[in-house]
Parts: sequence; structure tokens; C-alpha cells
Amino acid sequence: MIRTPEQKIVDEAITSRRSIRAFLPTPVAHEDIQELLSVAARAPSGSNTQPWKVYVLTGSTRQRLSDEIMATYLDPEKVSEHKEEYNYYPLKWVAPYVDRRRKVGWDLYALLGLTRENKSGMQAQHGRNYQFFDAPVGLIFTIDRVMEQGSWLDYGMFLQSVMIAARARGLDTCPQAAFTQFHKVISQVLELPESEQVVCGMALGYADQEKIENTLITEREPLSGFAKFME
Repeated sequence: MIRTPEQKIVDEAITSRRSIRAFLPTPVAHEDIQELLSVAARAPSGSNTQPWKVYVLTGSTRQRLSDEIMATYLDPEKVSEHKEEYNYYPLKWVAPYVDRRRKVGWDLYALLGLTRENKSGMQAQHGRNYQFFDAPVGLIFTIDRVMEQGSWLDYGMFLQSVMIAARARGLDTCPQAAFTQFHKVISQVLELPESEQVVCGMALGYADQEKIENTLITEREPLSGFAKFME
């Protein structure tokens, strides 16, 4: 099958999406943020419920959130008081999922020269999540607490659409479940209503191509490993 130019553009936007962990300070035009979020809002949702809500953080607000979370993250007494509101990962890991998780983690640490013994280095690298990896734009996504599992599935399609729309504009992203641990801090800083639950965060900006962590390209299971064609 010969792909059309339109198909190539869409495929490139999808396949070039990666989780970027180092960004340039280059500002992102407000109009570009508005446009890509408007495009992403065309994502499907059951009965057109559109369960997504987005907080776009730049400047002092983005920095304040990062500072507040980091102050908690680096305090052994405070950090123990903060737990996720929902289980993003399984409570019991099994193969092949645990193997994939370990591989991407150690592949990243290897690029950064971090060994298993370097606990402080790994903590510092994880902490960069809360600085949005220095991206000029931080996104915090929330959902109304009355929504059920189906709406969370819809939310995933919206998040993917945000990332693909960003790539179409030469921008990069990193979706970040790490923010969920500090939902109390986020709620306080952003003054979220009690009816809203934090889904995740996301860094948005232009990738710093000079940083070695951005050379990481994660492996994908071949089609034969996850698809079964039945006639």
C-alpha cells in the first residue's frame, strides 16, 4: 500500500512522539498551546462527555508548583505523607510488563551514568519530573470525581491527541504520572475544587537535542506479539 502525503504526516507525528526529559527554555507561543489543545479536544469520549480539564502553567505559577513539590519530595518526613489517589501501576508486577519497566528505567540511567548504587543520583533524576524537565510549559490534567472507568479510557485518547498535536507543531512532550503522588500540593497551589482529581502532568516545549537522555528510544513489541488476526 502506497501511503498518501497526509498519511505520512500523521504517521510521522505518531511515531516521532517520545517522552522528552530535557527541554530548551524557548517559550511556546500561547496561540500554539491554544490551538493544539483545541485540536486534541476532538478526541472521542462516550456520549460526548469530554471529561478532561487542563491547567496550563507557565512563568511564576509553573515555578511555584515545582518549588512546592520539590520541597516536599526532598523532605523524608513530608514525602511519606503523600500517596497517589489511584493505582497507575499494578499492585503485583508480572512478566512481561515488569521486564519492560525495568529495561526502560535502567536504559535511561545507563545513558546518564547512574548505577544501582547511586540512590541520590536516581532520586535527583526522578525529581526532575517535578520541574517539568525544565520545559517552559507544564500541564496538569484533572477529571471530575463523579466520572467512572470509561471516562478514564476516554482521557487517555485525549492525552494522546495532545501529544500528537504537539508533534505536528514541532513541539515535544513528556506525560508524567509522577505528579499524582503530590495531588494535595497541586490542589493547594492551583486551588483545585474538591470535585476534581489529578490525572497526571505533562511537560510541553522544545526538546534539547544536546542532552543525552533525549537519545533514548524505547522498544516496542512487534505486531505479532500483541495482535491476533482471525478470519
